[in-house]
Amino acid sequence: MQILHMEPLTREAFAPFGDVIELDGARHFPINGGTTERFHDLAAIDVSEAGGRPIVSVFRAQPRAWPVEIAMMERHPLGSQAFVPLGDAGYAVVVAPAGEFDPAGLRAFWAGRGQGVNYAKGVWHHPLLAFERVSDFVVIDRGGAQPNCDEIALEQPWRLEQADTLLVPA
Repeated sequence: MQILHMEPLTREAFAPFGDVIELDGARHFPINGGTTERFHDLAAIDVSEAGGRPIVSVFRAQPRAWPVEIAMMERHPLGSQAFVPLGDAGYAVVVAPAGEFDPAGLRAFWAGRGQGVNYAKGVWHHPLLAFERVSDFVVIDRGGAQPNCDEIALEQPWRLEQADTLLVPA
């Protein structure tokens, strides 16, 4: 049986898929006469292809019950997609490299308090996976006339389980 271990979300581990958006270790400096600290340039937002423009939305994720079946993935071929949690609940991130979908490239991360993600253009990812409570996320992605979401059904579903934090085929 194939097993994919869930791992902590770190900048280094997530780099092949995009950016981790967090304040720890981020470049920062005072602004506004020293009354505000600016944490600068936290993610590479990439939405301008084919006349796209940045849009800001709020997604409200309903909590899911364990275990969760991972039966589909999606990607946005024309732009990145950033998720910044507005609360302090953790959430799961399931990704695979850009290009032709290959289940061997699946990885699962646990995003802790204060961590957001920016999926790079074309990176496969599962829709939001909140667990503890209803969770709001500021989402920065691409607006424009062209469709920007491809979805696929997995040939073999995977199961995300809480007890041993593993992602295993169903």
